[in-house]
Amino acid sequence: MSEYIQNLILDSSTIAAISTGLTEAGIGIIRVSGRDAIKNTSYFISDLKLESVPANTINYCHFCYKNEIIDEVMVSVFKGPKSYTREDIVEINCHGSSFVMEEILSDLLTNNIRIAEPGEFTKRAFLNGRIDLSQSEAVMDIIRSKSDFSRKAALGHLRGNLSEKIHIYRNEILHECAFIESALDDPEHYSLDGYSDILCAKVTGIIDNLKILVSTFNEGSVLSHGIDTAIVGKPNVGKSSLLNLLCGEEFAIVTDIPGTTRDTIRQTVNFNGIPLNLIDTAGIRFTDDKVEKIGVERSLSLISKADLIIFIIDSSRNISSEDLKIIDILGDSNVITLCNKIDIKENNVDLSLVPEKLKENFIYFSTIDKSGMDELAKCIKQIFLSGSIIDPGDVLLSNRRQLSEINNAITSLLNVINTIDCGISEDLYTIDLMDAYASLGRITGESVEDDLVDKIFSDFCMGK
Repeated sequence: MSEYIQNLILDSSTIAAISTGLTEAGIGIIRVSGRDAIKNTSYFISDLKLESVPANTINYCHFCYKNEIIDEVMVSVFKGPKSYTREDIVEINCHGSSFVMEEILSDLLTNNIRIAEPGEFTKRAFLNGRIDLSQSEAVMDIIRSKSDFSRKAALGHLRGNLSEKIHIYRNEILHECAFIESALDDPEHYSLDGYSDILCAKVTGIIDNLKILVSTFNEGSVLSHGIDTAIVGKPNVGKSSLLNLLCGEEFAIVTDIPGTTRDTIRQTVNFNGIPLNLIDTAGIRFTDDKVEKIGVERSLSLISKADLIIFIIDSSRNISSEDLKIIDILGDSNVITLCNKIDIKENNVDLSLVPEKLKENFIYFSTIDKSGMDELAKCIKQIFLSGSIIDPGDVLLSNRRQLSEINNAITSLLNVINTIDCGISEDLYTIDLMDAYASLGRITGESVEDDLVDKIFSDFCMGK
């Protein structure tokens, strides 16, 4: 472990932060962690001596500052190493007023307690050896989970499912390095005769297993982070109606007046187990209305960034010049075309005007009677999930940093095979083997650069 990490571990300061949202609620929690967390917090508790209460208990008392009662509270005490950070932790459960929480936090900071950095509680859990780096990242994945699948997948990582596999592969690599070094130092007892073939087979096996992990990334990323989905079409074709249908409630105003939606509306929904980050765009048409024009420009910008475009046309009208202009804009994006309003019973769409690329995922639809919903779900699964949703209990990747390190490990192991094929001396095998070992170690934090920890935890929310 680097000197930088060792220095971080030696940080004995006591930290505090609000761990619940700053919104009106029944309860708010301020978390305090550090070697002196109990002693420094006890200073503010007038009717209870925190140093004397049993660990893992919650206690009724009053939080006071300068002889004034700030709030009646419930205080939980956790003594290290049996705590989240492996340090002493105090959690103050107060009334969920943002003013009250900020007042208590402000008072705590007057007594040798500093404000915690984003993710610092989890960082300390990692530095103190309670969880590894991949498990730390899983904590934030749980907080940001958008579906039951993403929650279960992140929980699996938090329990160490990925870490276990990485440890197995690292140990296999380290074993081979140790054997090579032993054979070079003591050729009388350890022979390298025929070893190249043995090593090649073992390295190939590790590569195959790592490639299986890599193959899960696309689906894992989709199901964990969601599909950025833009709902596109000319005005009054049913874009907002589709948004409301998928959300199960009215988020967007629906009228028969063209141009009602003048700006983008965003909402995340769980659609048949698939998280969709929906964007209801302004209807695309040429207009002199300045406000509507800005909305159209934003819509065009979002089309290029979306993972999926749901393009809606009106079945009661034939394909118009505006539809064709939108089609040209779609380019090579993943597009599902909904021929909406089939409940009207007037299908006037000339399919010969619809480009072949849009006929692949063409669905007759109605936001009124919900016709086509099953077909829409099936189509999304076919595009992003090979037709089915994988088991969240499987070990899968959804983190780009982890994906990059596994790919780096694969590259290093392929270099080992290339070295063997070229007939190069065995003493050079260990160079690439140890590179692969280090890459996999960066996933769990066992081999970590000086700035990696700060970079990862900087994306965490306050109080966690």
